[in-house]
Amino acid sequence: MRAMILAAGRGERMRPLSDKIPKPLIKIHSKPIIVWHIEKLAYLGFSEIIINIAHLGDKITSYLGDGSKWGVSLLYSDERESGALESGGGIIKALPLLGSDTFLVVNGDIWCDYEFESDFDLGNDLAHLILVANPQHNPLGDFGLEKSRALNSSSTKYTFSGIGYYRAELFNGCKNEKFPLAPILRQAIDNNRVSASLYDGKWYDIGTPQRLHEAESISE
Repeated sequence: MRAMILAAGRGERMRPLSDKIPKPLIKIHSKPIIVWHIEKLAYLGFSEIIINIAHLGDKITSYLGDGSKWGVSLLYSDERESGALESGGGIIKALPLLGSDTFLVVNGDIWCDYEFESDFDLGNDLAHLILVANPQHNPLGDFGLEKSRALNSSSTKYTFSGIGYYRAELFNGCKNEKFPLAPILRQAIDNNRVSASLYDGKWYDIGTPQRLHEAESISE
């Protein structure tokens, strides 16, 4: 299975730090967030990792290189000319690199101890979402969960972690343009084609300097 790390975002809420450093290269415990992902993916059996780049993308490619340092092959989906395409558009552009089999996508601005599964079986589903307890900045959550099925409407909702397993078919009919992932997922959920599970381990959305500080102080 191939994996994709979403790393093209501008990181507006992390400014001014993200004006000079792309958010995935911001460090937690002296190591860039994206390197935490790469090391874990390599350890868990992923050998090909696609990274999309836009804002300060040259700094990401220069720092990471071809991946040989970690025993993996890093491939880059370049959005610098068009500008960041958001999560949905970024995946669409990278599909030629991701292939037709099930693939994993993880946000480049989260820190977690979730163990990615290189042999995840989607069965007949188009996607599987990893959900987490709602953090303070997202108290209402995103998706419901009942008997391993993702729900759009539920009295209790959880936060989408930014980690998901997908089939290319999920994006059938989508144009190669800028668009978010959530509406595509919600449509597939309405068609009962999305499963989900709740993860209760360490997970931090490194979206602001304050959250970065919190992750640094708690995550060790």
